[in-house]
Amino acid sequence: MTPSQIDAIETSFRLVAPIAEPAAAIFYQRLFALDPAIKPLFAQTDISEQGRKLMQAIGFVVANLRRPDALLPAVAALGARHRGYGVRPGHYDTVGQALLDTLAEGLGPHFTAEVRDAWAAAYGVLAHAMIEAAAETPRAA
Repeated sequence: MTPSQIDAIETSFRLVAPIAEPAAAIFYQRLFALDPAIKPLFAQTDISEQGRKLMQAIGFVVANLRRPDALLPAVAALGARHRGYGVRPGHYDTVGQALLDTLAEGLGPHFTAEVRDAWAAAYGVLAHAMIEAAAETPRAA
C-alpha cells in the first residue's frame, strides 16, 4: 500500500466512523444478499454486537495501517479464529465486495475511484494474511 492509499483510507474512515452502526447493518445486509449461504455462520450471533465488533476491527486496522508490525499479527490471529467459525477462503471475496458496497453507500460522493482502490488494496493484503493464517491453523476436532 502506498502512503496516499493509507491517507485515503484514514480520511474516508473518519466519515464512516460516525455512522458505524448503520454502516455495519448495511454491511451484513449486503453480505447475506451477495451470498445467502454465509448467513448460517451467524446463526448463533447477535448481529448488532457483531456489527460493533466489525467496526472496531476496521477501526483497529485503519489506526494501524502505518504499523504493519502491529497490524499483520493481529489480522493473522483473526484469520485463524475465523477458520474455526467456518469461514472459507472463498468467503473473503464476498466480504470484500460487501465492504466496498457498504463504503460506497455510506460515503456517497466521497467514495471516489481513489478511495475505492485504496480500500480494495488494503482489504486484499489483509484477506491474504487471514487466509494464509487460517490455512496454517489445524481444524478443531
